[in-house]
Amino acid sequence: MAQEKSVYSVQSVHKAFEILEVLTSCPASASLQMLSSTIELSRNKTFRLLATLCESGLVEQEKPSGNYRIGINSFSLAQKLVRNSSVISLAHPVIEQLAKKHDEDVYMVVIKEDNVLFLDMADCDQQIKAVPLIGKTFPYFTNAAGKVMKALESTEVIDWLKSGKRSKISNISNPETLASELLEIRSNGGVAFETGGLGEDLCSIAVAVKDYAGHVIGAITMFGPSFRFAKERLEKEIIPSLLEGAELVSKRFGYMPV
Repeated sequence: MAQEKSVYSVQSVHKAFEILEVLTSCPASASLQMLSSTIELSRNKTFRLLATLCESGLVEQEKPSGNYRIGINSFSLAQKLVRNSSVISLAHPVIEQLAKKHDEDVYMVVIKEDNVLFLDMADCDQQIKAVPLIGKTFPYFTNAAGKVMKALESTEVIDWLKSGKRSKISNISNPETLASELLEIRSNGGVAFETGGLGEDLCSIAVAVKDYAGHVIGAITMFGPSFRFAKERLEKEIIPSLLEGAELVSKRFGYMPV
């Protein structure tokens, strides 16, 4: 009996790693049925493994669809295990260079459940600037980083917003307008701009970072008082720099655009 239990435990760990491997390869998220079929395990056993992974934060379940995706704690674990390949160490030199070049606060942001997490920051020398956001979380539709990640992640969220199922949509006053905004972000080269979402007279501009498979894994966002972000400065200076920075970080994660 002890031997059987030991074998079962090893198999469970193996299947849990298979789940994590599948989720890291998914463009957005995966259903219970899809995961169960892929790892060749019953729905009941797959569900129990997912519940355990969710408790640890390695996997997260999306509320609208019930599907599963990689959790933020997986990034944390990867950072501890492979320090030189972490999101922070690969992105920080780039966001630091952007902060120095434009003298504005620049962040590396990732999605955490229904929020975005401001994971890392490069500070600027401006006397007038926003309160640092590093380590803080915000609903992803309140800021440019969340919008650009959701817009480029997949069309699932856009389709959901356009479906008109208002009873399942919380804290979104106009789903149709938001869906149009996300579609525009997808069509304009993947640049998002938001004013007032994180505070009065504050704005954020963001571009997505992708991994080797083309999956969105985060966003580089510049954040500060709106009076410093004139349209001409955005179009001629800031947006080209952010796109260049995001491309560089994405290449460090193995992304090679077609």
